[in-house]
Amino acid sequence: MHTQKLSTLEKIGFGAGDMALNVVISSMMLIITFFYTDIYGLHTADLAMLFLVVKFVGAAADLVMGQITDRFTSRWGRYRPYFLLLAVPYGISVFFVFSTPDWGYDAKLLWAYSTYILMTIMTAGVGIPYISLPSSLTSDPQERLSANGYRLFFAKIAGFLVTIVVPVLAERWGSGNPAAGYQAAMAVMAAMGVALFLFCFFTTTERVTHVVERQSLWVQLKLLLRNDQWLILCGVCVTGTIGYVLRGSVAIYYAKYYLGGNTAVVSTFMSIGVGAAILSMIASTWITKFYCKVKLFRYSQIGVAIISVLIYALVKPGDIMLAFVLYFLLSFVVDLHAPVFWSAIAETIDYGQVKTGKRVSGFAFGGISVCQKAGMGVAGVLVGVLLTYFNYQPNQEQTPFALTGIALMLSIIPGFFHFLMGLLMFKYRISDQYYTEVKAEMKTQGYAAG
Repeated sequence: MHTQKLSTLEKIGFGAGDMALNVVISSMMLIITFFYTDIYGLHTADLAMLFLVVKFVGAAADLVMGQITDRFTSRWGRYRPYFLLLAVPYGISVFFVFSTPDWGYDAKLLWAYSTYILMTIMTAGVGIPYISLPSSLTSDPQERLSANGYRLFFAKIAGFLVTIVVPVLAERWGSGNPAAGYQAAMAVMAAMGVALFLFCFFTTTERVTHVVERQSLWVQLKLLLRNDQWLILCGVCVTGTIGYVLRGSVAIYYAKYYLGGNTAVVSTFMSIGVGAAILSMIASTWITKFYCKVKLFRYSQIGVAIISVLIYALVKPGDIMLAFVLYFLLSFVVDLHAPVFWSAIAETIDYGQVKTGKRVSGFAFGGISVCQKAGMGVAGVLVGVLLTYFNYQPNQEQTPFALTGIALMLSIIPGFFHFLMGLLMFKYRISDQYYTEVKAEMKTQGYAAG
């Protein structure tokens, strides 16, 4: 029998997988909107529709991939083989998205749809197996929490590289051509993603085997709808993702136009947010050793709403230093919940198995990813609609109305969604003590093997 303890190397390898995945996720949250409007040249109204369509496709791809992982396993395990098989196609798809053809507008719009959809499908191909992997790495909740701490730390490193390296390399390598610069910079990120997924494959082990009974999608859906704790996480995922993506998407506009910053200021502002999030991953893992993880989740998100109001009320156009300080604080507090959330998914699946007598795994993880895509889709539409409403004009001096809109999109509007997220967690009850009882019941009924 394998030990349920994970070595430091395995935790690093597991974290490398999320770093590879966040080459895309961080790019989608932090720079894709700016890239499409100010570099690629899409209209904000077309951008909103693009994000909506792509997220629908992504949601379907997530559900399909969840079913595939439930039905097939190999000598390497149920989830890890996809890192080996799809790493290179994943990297190529990332490169295509950030390639700007010298075509007419309609042709470029078609290219944007095609490449973004391809990348979304490839991301589902590696992403669903990845977020499902913790349930097979170990059945120890503290080890899962620790592994997710590593995972989210490395994810934020990817975000740090995207916010620092990509703009700097794009400016340096573009030689006055931003489109060529972004293509070259993201080629480096794509290659890094490929290497990291392969590293994740070779350093992790699936030591927990769950018997997954083949069930129709309808049966699985009915079972999940009976899992009240999983449904709460779905709501949390949607609301939190909307807030997170909305704020992340507009951060570059805020630094460039509201604060009046140059490339260095923009890069520093965004990296401050990512740096704070990295420290938050470390702090969260430490805090949850002696403080209830569910309470930390609840109150951190309510705190985000309060800090968001302060940013809007106190920071004026051009007030760079105060903006840096408050944005650091907000970014630190907002991510205190992250290790708790991603470890909680596997716990709700075990909870549902005890409650209903049947295990729904792939669809459960896929469903959470669908919720994340739904949140990203709503956020993407909101960004496009709001930029249009506030009359944002790319690469021009913005009106006071546009600047107010950008400030609202960074602070109060996303803060409202984080407030809803915190309120929803008052309905969540799977604490460490409660989960110990769930595991004991699973052992009694012979549900899990390790």
